[in-house]
Amino acid sequence: MRASVELADIFRLAGSAYRSDHAGHLSLQQLKVMSAIEQCRTAALGGHVEACEDCGQWRIAYNSCRNRHCPKCQGAAARTWLGEREADLLPVGYFHVVFTLPAEVADIAFQNKAAVYDLLFKAASETMLTIAADPKHLGARIGITAVLHTWGSAMTHHPHVHMIVPGGGIAPDGSRWVSSRPAFLLPVRVLGKLFRRLFLTRLLALHDTGRLTFFGSMAHFIDRRAFQRHLAPVRKKRWVVYAKAPFAGPQAVLAYLSRYTHRVAISNSRLIRFDKDSITFRYKDYRHHSADRQQVMRLATDEFIRRFLIHVLPRGFHRIRHYGLLAGSARKASLALARELLNVAAPPDDDTPDEPDDFRPPCPCCGGRMIIIEMFERWRQPRGPPNKTPPNRETAS
Repeated sequence: MRASVELADIFRLAGSAYRSDHAGHLSLQQLKVMSAIEQCRTAALGGHVEACEDCGQWRIAYNSCRNRHCPKCQGAAARTWLGEREADLLPVGYFHVVFTLPAEVADIAFQNKAAVYDLLFKAASETMLTIAADPKHLGARIGITAVLHTWGSAMTHHPHVHMIVPGGGIAPDGSRWVSSRPAFLLPVRVLGKLFRRLFLTRLLALHDTGRLTFFGSMAHFIDRRAFQRHLAPVRKKRWVVYAKAPFAGPQAVLAYLSRYTHRVAISNSRLIRFDKDSITFRYKDYRHHSADRQQVMRLATDEFIRRFLIHVLPRGFHRIRHYGLLAGSARKASLALARELLNVAAPPDDDTPDEPDDFRPPCPCCGGRMIIIEMFERWRQPRGPPNKTPPNRETAS
C-alpha cells in the first residue's frame, strides 16, 4: 500500500526550487539521487502493462529507479542480499556490536566522507579482529558483517558501523572452534580504547599525506597544530562501543539484517505530513530512557531535504563489508572449516527456482497470474486501455 506521503512527493514538488536555491553547492551524486527518486515508478523510466489471465483485469507498472538511496527500491535489494547471506549463517549465537564516532570526529567526516568513512570501517574491523585473536580474550579468528549508517533518527549526521559477529571463531591453528561465553563476546572498554588509538593515528596520517580537505569554519584545520588541538579532547574521551546480547538463532539474525543493511536515512512510513513549507515525521529520541521514545518532528522543507542529502554516499562507496572468516575469496573455505569444527552439516543446496526478475504480484481482483501484454519506453505512456478480454494463454506465452 502506498504511504500517504513519500519522499518522492517531496522531491517532485520542492526539489526544483531546492536545486535552484542551492545551485553550485550540491554534488553530482546528490543531484542524481534527487532525480532518481523523483522519477522512480513514473513514466520517465518506462514500464509495462500487465493483464490477468483469468479475469482480464489490467494495471500499469512503472519501472523503479533502483538507486540505493531510494526508500522504495530497497525491499527487493534486501531480499536478494539476505538470500545470499542465509547460507553463511552458523548454528551459534550472533552478537550485535556498534562503533560510533564522537561528534568532533564526525565533523571531520562530514567534509571528508569517503576517506573517513573508509577509515571507520578499517579501524573498527581491525579492532574486533585484534582483540578477538588475543588469547587473553577469545583467542580466535572471527567473522564480521559490517554496515555503515551515517544518520541519527532525526537525520542528523551520526556516522557509526553496525556489526553482526558470530559468538566464536576458529583457533589460530585451525584445530577447533572457540566459543564465546553465552552472553559476552569481547570487553567493550578494551575495544573502545584500541578503536580510538587506531582511528586517531590513521586520521592524523591522512592529514599528513594531504588526503583531508577543510572549508568554511573548519578551514584552519589544514594547519597540523590546529588539527591536533581539535583532536586533543577526544584522545581522552571514552569512545562508545556498544554490544548487545546475542540473537536467538539464525532467523533472528536475518530479521535484524533485513532492517539494517538496506536502510536509508528515512523511510516513507515515518513521514506524516507534507505541506507547502514543512514536513512532519516520526523519529526516536534516544535521550529518553522510557519505552516511549517515539517523537514527532517538524522541519522546514529546505532543512528536511538538506538533512536527507548529507547522507548520500560517495560514488562507488561500499556500505556493507565483510571481514575475517567472511572476507572475500576465503569465505567459503572458512565457513566449511567452521561447520566441520562445529560438527554440523553444510546447508543443503536449494533446488527451488529463484524468484524471477520480473516477479509480479497476483491479480488484485481474482488472484490470477498477471502477464505482460505491453511494454513502453522512457517518457512514453501505454497506447490506451488494453482489451478487457482475458488474454489467450497459448498466445500470451
